[in-house]
Amino acid sequence: MDQPQDGGANVTLDGGESWSSQHNQPTAEVYQVHVDDRFPYWVYAGQQDNTTIRVPSRPPYSHPGGPTGYWLAIGGCETGPAVPKPGNPDIVYSNCKGRFGRYNQATGQEQQYYVGMANIYGHNPRDLEYRFQRVSPIHVSPHDPNVVYHGSQFLHRTTDDGKTWEQISPDLTAFDPETQVASGTPITRDITGEEHYSTLYAVQESPIQPGLIWVGANDGPIHVTRDGGMNWTNVTPRDLPPRGRVQTVEPSPHHPGKAYVAVLRYQLGDWTPHIYRTTDYGQSWTRLTTGDNGIPNDHPTRVVREDPDREGLLYAGTEFGMFISFDDGATWQSFQRNLPATPVTDIKAYRKDLILSTMGRSFWIMDDLTPLHQLSDEIASSQAHLFAPRDAHRMRYAGRGFRVTLPSDPQWPPPGAMMYYYLAQEPAGEVRLEILDEGGSVIRGLSSEAPPERMVAPEQPSMRQFTLERVGGPKLEKSAGMHRFIWDMRYPGPWDADPERAGRDGPLVLPGTYQARLTVGNSSQTQRFTVLVDPRIQADGITQGDLADQLTLSLQARDALSQARVAAVQITKAKEDFAEGRDVETIKTKLAEIEEKLVTASGHRYPQPMLIDQLEYLYDNLDRADQKPGADAYQRFENLEAALSGHIRELERLLATTTDGGGN
Repeated sequence: MDQPQDGGANVTLDGGESWSSQHNQPTAEVYQVHVDDRFPYWVYAGQQDNTTIRVPSRPPYSHPGGPTGYWLAIGGCETGPAVPKPGNPDIVYSNCKGRFGRYNQATGQEQQYYVGMANIYGHNPRDLEYRFQRVSPIHVSPHDPNVVYHGSQFLHRTTDDGKTWEQISPDLTAFDPETQVASGTPITRDITGEEHYSTLYAVQESPIQPGLIWVGANDGPIHVTRDGGMNWTNVTPRDLPPRGRVQTVEPSPHHPGKAYVAVLRYQLGDWTPHIYRTTDYGQSWTRLTTGDNGIPNDHPTRVVREDPDREGLLYAGTEFGMFISFDDGATWQSFQRNLPATPVTDIKAYRKDLILSTMGRSFWIMDDLTPLHQLSDEIASSQAHLFAPRDAHRMRYAGRGFRVTLPSDPQWPPPGAMMYYYLAQEPAGEVRLEILDEGGSVIRGLSSEAPPERMVAPEQPSMRQFTLERVGGPKLEKSAGMHRFIWDMRYPGPWDADPERAGRDGPLVLPGTYQARLTVGNSSQTQRFTVLVDPRIQADGITQGDLADQLTLSLQARDALSQARVAAVQITKAKEDFAEGRDVETIKTKLAEIEEKLVTASGHRYPQPMLIDQLEYLYDNLDRADQKPGADAYQRFENLEAALSGHIRELERLLATTTDGGGN
């Protein structure tokens, strides 16, 4: 038996004596989404019948227990919104059914600065000085983080975190007397003061023109001011039926006179989608949802946004999922991908990611919108295309000892540089993708015909030279359509006799310029991109020089470890292949003595780690954090490398005697 609630479902298998948790379900009903300017960024909202919430877009760091414990309430209450302050994300402007608060994440305290400071419970809205609804809008000016807007039936502005408020508009709602009654009667009267009609629902200031502010009310009207609130104009589309909820107003990030609105009317029995666009500050509007241009006529619309990096690229959230337009709303197509069929309540395009809030499936993020920014008719008609990768931050998620910190769930993509390529049809020949450094040297190579390259040992007993050979691992996709490969921004790791382990966990590359090269048949395309430094380590005083020193020593330790492992394999092989002869036992004894110095003995509970294990230990510790290696790391490597060189010289001498007749 199950018991559905606002936060998910509880299940009982024993007739109600015990119930399962809701904490394993991504089922929050989230009203809106805001983002802060941390790195990585966090997302904020109010969630129905629960608390406000903030969560990271990806785990901000890792530990052996994995990415848990990051959910945090941040003021206000279930309704939200929760809006972090630009430049100081410790401060969050939160709302609870019209009650404005300033939450400080450093102290855990929320200062209360309600407009009017009155208890609005149990009132008929027509009798209130200020009418608020449950998700009363809060908007921070994109031009001044100290300017915050808040909406009742009026637009209010504060420049001191809410200590004082200035009313900068008249009543911007329809305020139809017929709708101004105590809600819920005659059955159950609503006394919570949050279901009020004729209040503002959406507020946005233009990101490119200060003082150009658009507002929408939950009973239909849309207003705009171009002078910071001194003069307002009612610009409601003439063909928009009355009393709908103006759920979203979206000033264009490209042209000041251009804006979009999404209006929700299904509560009034109207399930048709309503998205409009203006290019002349609202003097005229074009309806972008005709019912036959992509969004079905029974998909009510909640939100529309224009991409800040590509003009005319629109995202629309409906009651049943996502749609996208490449032609400024003239036509739409489904953009559902793996998103469940769920109401999309809000959308943010931020740092080239697409962030969604949903009513019942929590937050969703589509990482990396750059293919959408670059897509064109020319690309769509090409046989193969490599998209220019988005610049990627070089990020570290714990050391090799804690590789389970990022779950395998695709909701947490691995950190790395994302490569996208398109194939019109499956080619007959090889598809090859290579990552090169700025000088043109190949760091990583993948092929559709053979697995990726790894470091392998030479055939001859040299132990000092290594080549790249395609052994082990997955092949590159070559079927028709779009494909993604995520480069982990690492060099090949040390050699290992096990093909599944060989080449794994190499050192991180340095921040800098790199290239991706796609080869299909006889045609190649190359795109440049930048690997960026993690700004958090810069704040900790780590320099490019420190990272370069770390990389140099890590590569030296990697090669020494590879040489030691190859030497151990060569010893085993030599002992098995020796012909019988008068000197064989002497040589075998000497080989065994070298092997004992290289390989940790088995059969003991706590054996003394020998040279290979000592090199592994050093190599792993060099990759646990971004840092300049300590003096002891350099000294330890010198000692280990000197010992290894001595063993290899002796091993090469012994092996040479078996090939010149001395062992027969």
